[in-house]
Amino acid sequence: MTHFRFEDLEIWRLACELAVECHKVAARLEEAKLYRYAEQLRAAGLSVSNNIAEGSGSLHSNEFRQFLNIARRSDFECASMVHVFRRLDILTEEETNQLLDRCDEVSRKIVNYAKSLKSA
Repeated sequence: MTHFRFEDLEIWRLACELAVECHKVAARLEEAKLYRYAEQLRAAGLSVSNNIAEGSGSLHSNEFRQFLNIARRSDFECASMVHVFRRLDILTEEETNQLLDRCDEVSRKIVNYAKSLKSA
């Protein structure tokens, strides 16, 4: 079975979990006929894991760091949307806290991983 470098990365696995959570919230948004919000949340959630995966295919650490930076920015986008959805009473306070904790964990681990990469 084919194996990709990103599959071994904890940050990628955590980002995939975040994407799943974003998709679950997006399904609720669609039920409320908030289709554009759902689309945006799905895209941002997938962008985190996809940019980690794409960057892991780079031959140079500096390029990988750029993709990690994009992934982190998408993570922040998810966090911002979570705050807005709480204000719209789409998410409960508990759901909001859980999602924001997940976003924070992913962000911190991306930063720490990026720091661990050797400069090219």
